[in-house]
Amino acid sequence: MARETTETPGRLAQIRQAYTMTKKVDSKIGLIIGGVGLLTFGVFLAIGFLIGHPIIVGLLGFILGFLAAAIVFGRRAERAAFGQMEGQPGAAAAVLNNIKRGWNANPTPVAVTRNQDAVYRAVGRPGIALIGEGNPNRVRPLLAAEKRKMARVVADVPVHDIMVGDGPGEVPLKKLQVHLMRLPRSITPGQVTETNDRLRALGDLLSKAPIPKGPMPKGARLPKGGQAR
Repeated sequence: MARETTETPGRLAQIRQAYTMTKKVDSKIGLIIGGVGLLTFGVFLAIGFLIGHPIIVGLLGFILGFLAAAIVFGRRAERAAFGQMEGQPGAAAAVLNNIKRGWNANPTPVAVTRNQDAVYRAVGRPGIALIGEGNPNRVRPLLAAEKRKMARVVADVPVHDIMVGDGPGEVPLKKLQVHLMRLPRSITPGQVTETNDRLRALGDLLSKAPIPKGPMPKGARLPKGGQAR
């Protein structure tokens, strides 16, 4: 009982916070969700009077009106959140962090630039997804380099490169999750696990690799497969 009591104020605080954030972007949100709820209730109440059961149908209309208002609020709150995140560093990571099923997403970038452009990686049934955000002219070479690296490590797994943005061939931030969920499934759950294990092992290997101190001597070369960042 105590757990329910503590969780309820927490949920209410989250709803209040979401409403406040949404109202800053969508000033008519209160009128819209109130209108949707009342309109739904009014329609069902009218039907109830017509068929002679205003109380039962009206109660049903009240419940459905509340649900309709909640759905509209959720969608507009999500749209407002994406609008605030759009163009900000780490926005793609926030979307990946909220993918609940089908993808094993890492919100830590696998490649970055000094201008905070980044490439993120996710693994799922469609294969490997590389998601780039930032200046397309800087990010596309990063995506291409990561795609070549993935081809060497997991050559039998499809690699999808995705550029987040509103330009031609780019995926808007608000549609990123839907885009990922609609990619065709190409590998089995077992291959997903194996791919994750390979990439994790690659990350561990790179993190433990010795890093030379000071400038690289003249004539020295990176080992094959290495890449200067």
